[in-house]
Amino acid sequence: MTAGRPQRGVSSIGAVLAQLRPEFPDVTISKIRFLEAEGLVRPARTASGYRQFSVADVERLRFVLSAQRDRYLPLKVIREQLDTTPVDSGSISRLELLAQAGFSADQLSQLERDGLLRPGPGGRFTTDDITALRTIRTMTGLGVEREHLRAVRAAADHEVVLLKSFSDTETVRELADLFTSLHTLLVRAGLRQS
Repeated sequence: MTAGRPQRGVSSIGAVLAQLRPEFPDVTISKIRFLEAEGLVRPARTASGYRQFSVADVERLRFVLSAQRDRYLPLKVIREQLDTTPVDSGSISRLELLAQAGFSADQLSQLERDGLLRPGPGGRFTTDDITALRTIRTMTGLGVEREHLRAVRAAADHEVVLLKSFSDTETVRELADLFTSLHTLLVRAGLRQS
């Protein structure tokens, strides 16, 4: 690895914070360091000691933060859950998704019709789908309507079309994270100007 240049597929603690903030506005670098000290996430380190968070590390952090916020679980219980059911274990069934996200089958079907959730091969879902459903539940609880969620879906589809114009998978992943960060910054800037 070239000195000062991040390795592909990993994120600095600042980049992880930018990824998590839209869903967890109260998260801080100190909180991420605390969760690391508690053994809930174990990022790799560069030779000079900088943290390098993998995609799986970020998903673990999302799981921990969601469990604390949505289910008020203590860290000891969350650690036990992480040890028995890895967060990055791959696809999950429709029933597992419903159980973990707290939605009814009818609600899930409506979200699929609206294009807000799309099962993968064999009708399976991922941990990202759990996060998406929890985010949707929070947004609707704050008064966001279905048509607003469909507009978010349409904007995401436009970004996907643009990202698919790049052929390198790692570049696409990196750009997807950058799009998310830039989108967040542009929304904040727009709100400051209103």
